[in-house]
Amino acid sequence: MPVEPPLSRWELPSPAQMPEGTEIAGVGADLAPGTLLAAYRQGLFPMRLQSRGRIGLGPLGWWSPDPRGILPLDGLHVSRSLRRSQRRFEIRVDTAFVDVMRGCADPKRPHGWIDRKFVSAYSELHELGWAHSVETWQIDERGRDELVGGLYGIAIGGLFAAESKFHRVTDASKVAVVALVDLMRDGGGSLLDVQWSTPHLASLGAVEVPRREYLELVARAVARAPITTFPDRDER
Repeated sequence: MPVEPPLSRWELPSPAQMPEGTEIAGVGADLAPGTLLAAYRQGLFPMRLQSRGRIGLGPLGWWSPDPRGILPLDGLHVSRSLRRSQRRFEIRVDTAFVDVMRGCADPKRPHGWIDRKFVSAYSELHELGWAHSVETWQIDERGRDELVGGLYGIAIGGLFAAESKFHRVTDASKVAVVALVDLMRDGGGSLLDVQWSTPHLASLGAVEVPRREYLELVARAVARAPITTFPDRDER
């Protein structure tokens, strides 16, 4: 079972009180484990605000998009080409969490916002059993295992809040999303939060729901038993 950290010393704003269509509930606080868990449990997630035209350079913001992107577990779309791609990868869970975060934080990616403080904070949640990575691996030209894509996020009860994904090989991140859905289906998950629905995610079945509906979904999800298909922290 995940280990509960000390409670946050901050009182985070309630997304239920936000005006319709707004995205940012508040600015400030910290990335302590207790603060992060409190945020996800009430429908918030952290991301730095734009500064000088780029995300990642400004203060810490607490976001609650309206509408919110989710990927219904019974609405996953897997094309024939993606099914063929699945056979090219090996899926692993929680074997390279920090490396996945670093892949997502690649400074070459546009609008990067995952800095060292985020890597440190989510790595601590990983050690406590709350943060997980779903990884896609291949054998490289020298016959060695190579991490070529993946995603990471936070699992609380039946919720998985997907934070970011990356790929170095075509379809590697999409295959990780499909694997995540399978893990959630098999392990009793109920809500896959993807923050915003992008064309990439929409092709897999992501949809948008009003914030009010999302807050109802997340309240039910975090009250459920933990997803059983993620490794226990003592089994890694």
